[in-house]
Amino acid sequence: MARNAILRSQVLRRALGNNKLSPVLPCYLCSNNSSPFETLIPSKPFSSILSNSTTATRNPFSKLPFLQSRSCTFDYFDSEEPCPTEKFVPIKSEDEFNSTLSKVQDESLPAIFYFTAVWCGPCKWAGPMLGVLANKYPHVTTYKIDIDQEGLGSVLSKLNIASVPTIHFFSNGKKAAEVIGSNVMRMKNTMEELYK
Repeated sequence: MARNAILRSQVLRRALGNNKLSPVLPCYLCSNNSSPFETLIPSKPFSSILSNSTTATRNPFSKLPFLQSRSCTFDYFDSEEPCPTEKFVPIKSEDEFNSTLSKVQDESLPAIFYFTAVWCGPCKWAGPMLGVLANKYPHVTTYKIDIDQEGLGSVLSKLNIASVPTIHFFSNGKKAAEVIGSNVMRMKNTMEELYK
């Protein structure tokens, strides 16, 4: 009973536009006497929000109010450029990783090693954000390593990769920083400090 009251107050707050965390589409409550739950009905159909046909084909959700109000915007969704993660260089074996790491160290190259996994929820968000940030530093190569690739176990244990996403930042051929998790501000600050 108390749970229903809490849920009802949250729904009302959102419907009235008083939720400061993330505004949503205005909704009206429609009471059903046979059920203790309320049904949310959007005040206008999604098709009216998606009026611009060119935007609707590229990114049908970019016109949703709660996405427009976010302070962290994904500008690449509205651009014609490919997703920034397409510029990542995939590493698919231990030999490939070792040769790439040796090249970065021997030639004192700036590089980013992004350890990820297909099943990782935070990686689905951190990867594109890292790609957007990496586009600002074209002289830095970003390597993407899927930890589930066969034969990478010894590399992962040698580097102490215990969770994903894990990002290693190399400057002058040496590991200069590490970010574990999807902390975009730490990624941004680290890249500004190392690669400007």
